[in-house]
Amino acid sequence: MPALVWFRQDLRLHDHPALIAAAAEGEVIPVYVLDDEGPGAWRIGAAQRWWLHHSLSALDASLREIGSRLILRRGRAATVMREVAEACGAEAVHAIRHYEPWWREAEEALGERLCSHEGNHLRPPESVRTGGGGQFRMFSAFYRALSAMMPPETPIDAPKHIKAPEQWPKSDALADWDLLPTKPDWATGFNVWTPGEAGAQTALDDFEHAVDAYEEARNLPAVEGTSRLSPHLHHGEISPRQIWEALTSRGAGVESFRRELAWRDFTSGLILALPDYADRNGRPRFDRLKWRHAPSDLKAWQQGRTGYPIVDAGMRQLWETGWMHNRVRMIAASFLVKHLLINWRDGERWFWDTLVDADYGNNSVNWQWVAGTGIDANMFGRIMAPLSQSAKFDAAEYIREWVPELRNVSDAAIHDPEESGCRPSGYPRKIIGHRDARERALAAGRQVR
Repeated sequence: MPALVWFRQDLRLHDHPALIAAAAEGEVIPVYVLDDEGPGAWRIGAAQRWWLHHSLSALDASLREIGSRLILRRGRAATVMREVAEACGAEAVHAIRHYEPWWREAEEALGERLCSHEGNHLRPPESVRTGGGGQFRMFSAFYRALSAMMPPETPIDAPKHIKAPEQWPKSDALADWDLLPTKPDWATGFNVWTPGEAGAQTALDDFEHAVDAYEEARNLPAVEGTSRLSPHLHHGEISPRQIWEALTSRGAGVESFRRELAWRDFTSGLILALPDYADRNGRPRFDRLKWRHAPSDLKAWQQGRTGYPIVDAGMRQLWETGWMHNRVRMIAASFLVKHLLINWRDGERWFWDTLVDADYGNNSVNWQWVAGTGIDANMFGRIMAPLSQSAKFDAAEYIREWVPELRNVSDAAIHDPEESGCRPSGYPRKIIGHRDARERALAAGRQVR
């Protein structure tokens, strides 16, 4: 009698407790269900779908090397998994636990048939509790509690062989899912990525050689100072425990990056406690804030045509590659919310569709942190100054790479070519002045105090 392994955002063979447990029982049928119904408005975006196509292809190839294969189905996940289990005579569905509200609903719907395993976090988020037994709402306190539980459990090796069933159930063809763009092909710049478990391991190997400089380099957009592991982590092509074990030095860079892994655990715990956090202000008083309805301003931000070079560079990098430097993400997000006074949810949705690493917990918590509307967040009155941020973090070469209209502008003028009197005719004027935007945002903030 076979056991099913339900793959979701855990598209790997190494450190996969559900796969190991199922393999120990005998025959295994690995299954991935493309569920566009359960998540509702949070069905995966276009950039993630591009990544998913290639990651599923890589996973299937890896499974075939050890005697198995990946079954693809489409529909409401719990319903499809029950149908496959009944057709194959499988009593058990092994899966790594997920924390997004639609996955929790699907897990509950599978009932006693589901065998849940932990494996996508440093520690199960619900196991890191306050003294009163609740979920932490403040990251600093969460991090202290989590740190006391470290190191995490040792990663599990991938199985060397998986026993196949006597008869395989029917499978969709990956190409029939149309996950890749057709015309126009907006993903030509995505070739900077290598989705799949092997690509994740390569990214980790590269980061091991650069991690000692991470504490400072991660803030410099023009420097390749970040890990580039976020999309691999989001799709589960590598586990946080694998990364923790690989980063063996004790410098500030490793500690800083481990803190980022902990933030990921924290956001999972927060959406466990507040499942609708992606739609609801963490601080209810911000329900009274009067956001601007400004479609043309929103479009200018999306297209990287705001007249603020650091913001425009980030938004164009996002569209071209499906990813944006983390420091620039904060600057661009703050600009939308504070300078343009546009609802943070509009930015959150745009990131959801265009980021290859768009994660429900991270995306919602980070946007509310920048907006000041979240539980553990900046004050609304803290307004990032994009022009000075650009100069402070030496973004000149980054701007030249992504805003070709400014390639011939000097380092001294490139952060604010309009103020310097050298704005090229093909580059837009500022959509709003920094001082005017700041005063407007502060006035809006005072209305909700």
